[in-house]
Amino acid sequence: MLAGKKILIGVTGGISVYKVCTVVRLFKKAGAEVRVMMTHSATQFVTPLTFSTLSQEEVIVSLWPSDTNSSTDLGVKHIDYGFWADVMLIAPATANTIAHLAHGYADDIISSTVLALRCPLIVAPAMDVDMWENQATQENISTLRSRGYFIIPPESGDLASGLVGVGRLPEPETIVSFVDDVLDKVPHDLAGKKILVTAGPTHEPIDPVRFIGNRSSGKMGFAIANAAALRGAEVTLISGPVTLGTPKHVKRIDVETAEQMHGAVLDNLFQCDVVIMSAAVADYAPAKSSPQKIKKIGPHAHGMSLELRTTPDILKSVAEKKSKQIVVGFALETANELENAKHKLEKKQLDMIVLNSPNDEGAAFGSDTNIVTLIDKNGTVKKLPKMPKFDVATEILNSLITMSK
Repeated sequence: MLAGKKILIGVTGGISVYKVCTVVRLFKKAGAEVRVMMTHSATQFVTPLTFSTLSQEEVIVSLWPSDTNSSTDLGVKHIDYGFWADVMLIAPATANTIAHLAHGYADDIISSTVLALRCPLIVAPAMDVDMWENQATQENISTLRSRGYFIIPPESGDLASGLVGVGRLPEPETIVSFVDDVLDKVPHDLAGKKILVTAGPTHEPIDPVRFIGNRSSGKMGFAIANAAALRGAEVTLISGPVTLGTPKHVKRIDVETAEQMHGAVLDNLFQCDVVIMSAAVADYAPAKSSPQKIKKIGPHAHGMSLELRTTPDILKSVAEKKSKQIVVGFALETANELENAKHKLEKKQLDMIVLNSPNDEGAAFGSDTNIVTLIDKNGTVKKLPKMPKFDVATEILNSLITMSK
């Protein structure tokens, strides 16, 4: 996947900068076009001339020309490079740079470019073990992951400080292989397609502070939206209440209840080519919602009863109203899983259904991995091993592309 690809590398100030020299050479050897940006701190370890020689391109270190009276050649390079690249790699990514990315700072050439980036971003952290394990760093890494950025895990071993632990930048071959794998997962094959994705739970209010809901985190749906956007699709994401950041270049519509999600889906149905219904919509809602908090006194002192009503069947509505849209549903089953999923596929007139079970280790609510089986209307059954949810999303999209040919 590397031949002919445009790879932008952001180099920040860590001792492992020297490894990135080899990374550049390996990319060039594979036929990629490489451009390098550096922070001023990175130049304390390796000179820009080194990377310019290896990449055969100019190296950008500052947002500003060195002589503002005689040079204006930098212009808007952070915007230009954000459009130019097929993928951006930041290696090594220091704790400081990771914090800047997590909080949206744009005070150097690399962080400014990331904000303007239109391609996948891969971050390769490298730092001392205590810095890596610090809660602030881990929270920042989680933030980057939630936005759909790819993280190359640091390796364990001898560190520059003399300590031993996690924090080493992986070897150049590992980094190049990771980038190659990401490019393989995000071909620009959905350009021009409009995809509607639902994600997360719904909350059905009992009163202003209590609700009926479920344990869905929304991670699977957000992974699908991110994967589709990276492949060039125009994505609308309708999400129930979750704590996830919106993937880049995705239009997000927030809802709370099944009724609201039903309305939002129908409002956007005829503008899309594909509908992927990964949300865990509540089947029942309180028949009446109290406008005031229900107090634990009087008739409720020893318990209370709720009268429930069924919520709208969004999948059924989509199946009845769709024209040429491809519709994908999800089935969360705990018994007779394959049989129940096939029944739902047929009953709801779906093109494909994604079966998963919370009983499988690695497929629980809130997990970063999933174990699913893809079943299409032609009877094809494809069971996938445990894999990251982004990879599951990639397999779902690959199957849709195969179906549409």
